[in-house]
Parts: sequence; structure tokens; C-alpha cells
Amino acid sequence: MLSLSQAQAAIAAGQTRAAVLGVSVNIAVLDAAAHLKAFGRMDEAVLGSIDVALGKARTAALFGITSEAVWDYCKPGAPAPGLERSNGGLMTFPGGVPLRDPEGRLLGAVGVSGGSPVQDADIAQAAAAAV
Repeated sequence: MLSLSQAQAAIAAGQTRAAVLGVSVNIAVLDAAAHLKAFGRMDEAVLGSIDVALGKARTAALFGITSEAVWDYCKPGAPAPGLERSNGGLMTFPGGVPLRDPEGRLLGAVGVSGGSPVQDADIAQAAAAAV
């Protein structure tokens, strides 16, 4: 089970990494059932990316892989084209990372939005490492 302190640690680590990169982001942490556990919006983070951060985390939690990796299943010519339209819509680009316990069980996911795709993925990895 993902604790509130773990979720808050992920947000703090993500915000620290974002500050190093010089970007303001939104960071969502969801539990394994894809329910919101914690959220942080840095000062000046774009309002429109709140939903994107939540969507990236939700995508990673639902599939247990990075949000970017889900695209490999749903892009044209892949095994499940159009999969991104399932589950109320998926965010299939970088910035969503699953959170796992030491035994590899899914605890939840973190989603980051507000920087470039590369920055979002970097920040999400830093946040996940804190868990």
C-alpha cells in the first residue's frame, strides 16, 4: 500500500528535480487503484497540465508501465491501435511512471506535466526513486 508519506516524498523529490531543471510542473501521485493520493502544483505551473499529470499517472497505474511505453501498444500498426481511447482516455507520452515496492508489486504511479516530455520523464523518475 502506498502511504501518504511516500506520496509526499515523491512530490518533494519531483519538485526538487524540477527546480534544478528550471521548470514549474504539476505532480500527481495515485495509488494502485488509480485514485489520487497526493498532488503538488508548483508556482507558475500551467493550469492545463494538471489534467495531463493526472492522466499520465493514471495511465502508468492502470498498465503498470510508463505512460510512454503504453504508446507501443496503441500506435498505428501496434497490437492494440486505438487503446489510448480506452479507460476514459490515456496519456501515452513521457511523464508517467509506476511505483513499485521492493518485491515489485504495484503501489501506484506518479505523473508529471509542465515541462518538455524529456523533462517530465526525468522529474517523474526522480519522484519515483524517492518511493
